[in-house]
Amino acid sequence: MARLPDLRIGIDLGGTKIEGIALEDGRELARRRLATPRGDYQATVGAIAGLVEDLEGPTGTVGTVGVGVPGTISPASGLVKNANSTWINGRPLGIDLSTRLEREVRIANDANCLAVSEAIDGAAAGASVVFGVIVGTGTGAGIVVDGRAWTGPNGVAGEWGHNPLPWPQPGEEPGPACYCGKRGCVETFLSGPGLAADHAAVTGRQMPPEAIVTAAAEGDPGAEAALMRYADRMARALAAVINVLDPDVIVFGGGLSNVARLYDDVPAQWGRYVFGATGRDPAVEPEPVRTRLVRAAHGDSSGVRGAAWLWLAPGWLPDGL
Repeated sequence: MARLPDLRIGIDLGGTKIEGIALEDGRELARRRLATPRGDYQATVGAIAGLVEDLEGPTGTVGTVGVGVPGTISPASGLVKNANSTWINGRPLGIDLSTRLEREVRIANDANCLAVSEAIDGAAAGASVVFGVIVGTGTGAGIVVDGRAWTGPNGVAGEWGHNPLPWPQPGEEPGPACYCGKRGCVETFLSGPGLAADHAAVTGRQMPPEAIVTAAAEGDPGAEAALMRYADRMARALAAVINVLDPDVIVFGGGLSNVARLYDDVPAQWGRYVFGATGRDPAVEPEPVRTRLVRAAHGDSSGVRGAAWLWLAPGWLPDGL
């Protein structure tokens, strides 16, 4: 078997930005960001290819390329499906990038990339089962078991954002319309746009998520109420995951992962929904939920690092691990 190049390029295709990173033995050599050409597939392919070439230029080396996307590659057709960046759906992104760059390109769901990165040397290092969540423009998740992403025969393992919000409260049904064609998906409530829409619906004020967080910290009652609703909805959505998967660690990435209060507010509430955590029999002491909720150690870099590691040689880990 031919030896893999030392240079590994990772690309994270987001709804608003494309980020690229060059790694060598786990060390960052270079990083670039540019705006996503929303709605334009060919421009997106060109932007990714240009970013790869820009990262390789200073090194004079041709590296491996991994790309994280907000969707997945259909095992049946090889085309992108389920992406909230809808202009790449039904497109042969892997083939087009491989042709443009004249080498094989590996593509994976961006949340799987986040989960792999954090399970290898991040906030979930050493955990057996990791559920990695991206909460930003959309809401997605990936599953890692013993250091390897689990995608499933349909390529949709971890598509948590397109399940209905569990245990709906008054006013939550049928829920907002989702781009997937259904209503009331977790993503429509817990994405950044979902938080902003919920706040606007109650207060009549249009504010981006970061402004809502700031306003809540400054004592704004409408913003505080919106964040409390958000935390309760996140607790319900993650409790359903714990009831099915029972992961050791849940890792948050994406823009809303920077909301520090969530790491206290959500676990404080999910015990009401996790099976067995709330006592039904007064003679039996309820058990605490042992799953840990943590922020991605690599922050916004987790997804792009995980994309670069789609080309990890068997048994390879960064120095010192």
